[in-house]
Amino acid sequence: MGNSLKAIVAFVPSHECQKHLLEDLEEMPVDKMVDLSGRQLRRLPLHICSFRELVKLYLSDNNLNHLPPELEQLQNLQILALDFNNFKALPLVVCTLKQLCILYLGNNKLCSLPLELRLLQNLKTLWIESNCLQCLPEVVCELSLLKTLHAGSNALRTLPAQLRCLQELRTIWLSGNLLSEFPPVLLDMPFLEVIDVDRNSIRFFPSLAHLPGLKLVIYDHNPCRNAPKVAKGVRRVGRWSEETPEPRKRSGAVIEITLDEKPSPPPATKPEPE
Repeated sequence: MGNSLKAIVAFVPSHECQKHLLEDLEEMPVDKMVDLSGRQLRRLPLHICSFRELVKLYLSDNNLNHLPPELEQLQNLQILALDFNNFKALPLVVCTLKQLCILYLGNNKLCSLPLELRLLQNLKTLWIESNCLQCLPEVVCELSLLKTLHAGSNALRTLPAQLRCLQELRTIWLSGNLLSEFPPVLLDMPFLEVIDVDRNSIRFFPSLAHLPGLKLVIYDHNPCRNAPKVAKGVRRVGRWSEETPEPRKRSGAVIEITLDEKPSPPPATKPEPE
């Protein structure tokens, strides 16, 4: 179906048009997954909400700005992808889906997250990158099982102290924000394995050598004059990063080492829940 025709069909709410968008998807898919990404949808076809056993629902890259209350019927949903849409606020019905493990909200127009997000106590991965967040919503700190947080490309200047309560958190991506200093709360999170603060405004890095779980720190593209100190075996990506944990010195001057290549960004394909 051409993009122009898709756009027209998506806008018209008739049953026949929605059926055309679903490509005659009448019954619950055997794999319990529905992928309606890139269909230029302006509304979710209500027929999808009748698939009570659905586990994965991908609605990425559409024109959605709201969701129907009937979505609450999908109480077995574990993965919900709403990235690359037009949401200015997270629909509260999403917060009723208490089995969610992975939630994609990136590339929308979110300025905040509702307090009801705390109801998603099974959430392990949250993508909120490329939104309009000026501070990390404190409700995120109440998601006790969260392991991975993608919050890059917002306008974050600091992180809440409550973040240290997320003792399951292993990976935090903060690239492309407005951090002027390394977030102090991260120094109190010894369980972190990956810290990405690439493309911020950090001028000085404290020592990270006391973080026993750390495996990778990405600090490239900051106006810093020092590399963060790390324990042996921890990989650094940024200026003065080399195989040894400390910059080599000669006559008091730091010798600049060739930059490592930055690792590939998180995969475009959606990961499965653990």
